[in-house]
Amino acid sequence: MIKYILLLFLLLPAALFAQSTSGMMPQGNIVKDTANQTDLIDLAKDLFRIKPGKVREQKGKRVYFSILPVGGSAPGGNGRALITSTTAGMYLGDRSTTNISSVTFAPYWNFGKRFGLPLRSSVWLPDNTWVIQGDIRFLHYPQYTWGLGSDHSYDQKTLVDYNYVRFYQSALKKIEPYLFAGFGYNLDYHTSIKNDDPTVSLKDYTGYAYGTGGSSVSSGVSLNLLYDSRGNSINPLPGAYANVVYRINPTFLGSSNNWHSLYVDVRKYFPLNTSKPSQQNTFAVWSYLWTVLDSKAPYLDLPSIGWDPYNRSGRGIDQNRYRGKTLFYFEGEYRRDITENGLLGFVVFTNVNSVSGSSSLFTSWHPAAGTGLRLKFNKGSNTNIGMDYGFSKGYNAIMFSLGEAF
Repeated sequence: MIKYILLLFLLLPAALFAQSTSGMMPQGNIVKDTANQTDLIDLAKDLFRIKPGKVREQKGKRVYFSILPVGGSAPGGNGRALITSTTAGMYLGDRSTTNISSVTFAPYWNFGKRFGLPLRSSVWLPDNTWVIQGDIRFLHYPQYTWGLGSDHSYDQKTLVDYNYVRFYQSALKKIEPYLFAGFGYNLDYHTSIKNDDPTVSLKDYTGYAYGTGGSSVSSGVSLNLLYDSRGNSINPLPGAYANVVYRINPTFLGSSNNWHSLYVDVRKYFPLNTSKPSQQNTFAVWSYLWTVLDSKAPYLDLPSIGWDPYNRSGRGIDQNRYRGKTLFYFEGEYRRDITENGLLGFVVFTNVNSVSGSSSLFTSWHPAAGTGLRLKFNKGSNTNIGMDYGFSKGYNAIMFSLGEAF
């Protein structure tokens, strides 16, 4: 475990150092000039001959809505689904000193037993004095699982049915420019956990005794440290991001067992053409290490691919495909505009993960890759509609999204 802790403390300073050497002025609060940009709203105005009203001076408060109803596969497989994603972005203070706040509601339903009602928010108070983060979900979630590690082949999956309630809330105060610290409360409540096949015992299949039948509760507090110079989390400008969450789940707060976890997430965005800042030409990297520090964490709360806080990791890999007590992840993506007005763009990405369980961490690697198109929906919040195709061994999928993966 010592080597994992050392790796965490190596990742975080590296991200901060990369930001400090990228230029004399951090890029987080740069306001992107959208005068020469075109989005779907502009096209709709032209198509229906909608004349804009009198331009009024904006005082820093304006809501930008983006909505995407689409059919596709819900995360984790188990059939087609109707997915609707709505994102609202708003500045609560001066745009030069305040990041854009965002609220995302992305319900889905597979016309059967599976549905989800997730609501996520990131609220930046004026001058970034505080950031309030929330993640509330209610899911009825039959999902395939492959046990711990990577011994099971893709076809050896088993379907697990359960209900899931998540309530995460945190408040972080600015202590230095771009650096925040605070506390949070985290609840994961799984009920009616059972295998879809009554002849298969989830405990025997996974070889794991905790949280594999009936229900499980993880209720705890977290210590949060955040560095964010991006300015816009919907479609980050050049900058850096680092997030450290140490979570404590004691039984006296209602947890089924005492356990702790550590999550460290670092991201960096490199502009490749600084002569045209209005044009997207960026290389982005993302890495996280997620580890459970005790042996009694419930099975469904163990680190798993695609179960990062925003369910964006592992494009091209089935959600939940790899699960263990420790998971390491790395992804790189190249982002480029196709048209000068920013309406169309493309991305190319690749990612890899390693998970402990059936074998040790870093001894087995699971790669994926893919590409995608981008269509500018709302230039005010810089929100893109994304359509990605990703693939890995035994699996491929088309994914739709509002905003970038990271």
